[in-house]
Amino acid sequence: MAPATGLPALRKHLSKRFHTGAVRSRNSVVPALQMTICAVAAYAFAEYVLGHTGPLFAATSSLIALGFSREPRLRRVIEVGLGCTLGIVVGDLLLHWLGGGILVAAVVLFFSILLARFLDSGSIFTTQLGLQSLLVVLLPAPAGGPFTRSLDAVVGGVFALLVTMLAAKDPRREPRQDMTKILREFSLVLRECATSLQSNDSTAAWHALVRARSCQPLVDSMRQTLRASGEVTSIAPAYRRHKDEINRLEHSLEFVDLALRNSRVFARRLTSAINHAALSDAATENIAEVLEETADAIDVLAAGLSATDARAREAHVRNARQDLAAVSLRLHPRMLGVERLEGETVVMLFRPLMVDLMEASGIEADEARGYLPEL
Repeated sequence: MAPATGLPALRKHLSKRFHTGAVRSRNSVVPALQMTICAVAAYAFAEYVLGHTGPLFAATSSLIALGFSREPRLRRVIEVGLGCTLGIVVGDLLLHWLGGGILVAAVVLFFSILLARFLDSGSIFTTQLGLQSLLVVLLPAPAGGPFTRSLDAVVGGVFALLVTMLAAKDPRREPRQDMTKILREFSLVLRECATSLQSNDSTAAWHALVRARSCQPLVDSMRQTLRASGEVTSIAPAYRRHKDEINRLEHSLEFVDLALRNSRVFARRLTSAINHAALSDAATENIAEVLEETADAIDVLAAGLSATDARAREAHVRNARQDLAAVSLRLHPRMLGVERLEGETVVMLFRPLMVDLMEASGIEADEARGYLPEL
């Protein structure tokens, strides 16, 4: 069927965008409410308690520190406060030495950005330092001196941390969701490899390689999420008891990442083996079965690592360990009916992947290697 064009295609696109936006807005109601209350409270504190006039930076810094980013909030608070303070210092010094004016403002902004990049790689730090130095040159200092802006930024950051401590969402939710996505994609990678063997289609194996490569951004995103979640478990008393689970997810992610990297090497070699007819019919059937069973075990592991109930989590992970160990016991070229050297390479490349998966499930490295048949 030909794809829709013209007005129907536009309607479909707009409908999809509207649905996506509606879901995103619905999921953002609570964070938006927290950000609004935090910004207004920080502004009110700076104005009525500290006596600052128009303390916009108290509100804006709290918004930046909370935000929707997955980066740890404590780092953002530090970047906002330090960037604001250093920007004022730099702008004040250059204003004293060079005078005012548009050209001086351009020089100050350029120097401030380069200085910020030299000191730190954070984008928020660079933005704050450059913005504050520019405001010092272009605008008159507020009542109380230029460093009242710096104090306002600190106030906003402190309020953001208070919200994080007292009203943080469950720090396990996003890492669990991320792990589920990663393992679901990993399972599909192995199933595509199995399909490529069964259909003798090297293109399908190449598609599996492309899918495995596309998993890396998911892994990197989860690392950011885990850093933010770890921070929440450190500063929010209500969630401190979940620190061990966050650490276990972080441990599992490291080995899932290694297994995914090995899957890319495996899929590339599998493509070559199919092209060169390096596997007999029996070997093809056996390796495809191994890949399917491993994918099933990964699905069980995903259910375990994402489970909210502790008993269900332990049961699923235990079953995944048993399933992975059972597959590993078969990983010998002769057991799988492999005869040619290139076919043996396919099996040999799959063995370290299985060790990584067993370690991701909580099996120690020596024990995991012990399940592999001796060569």
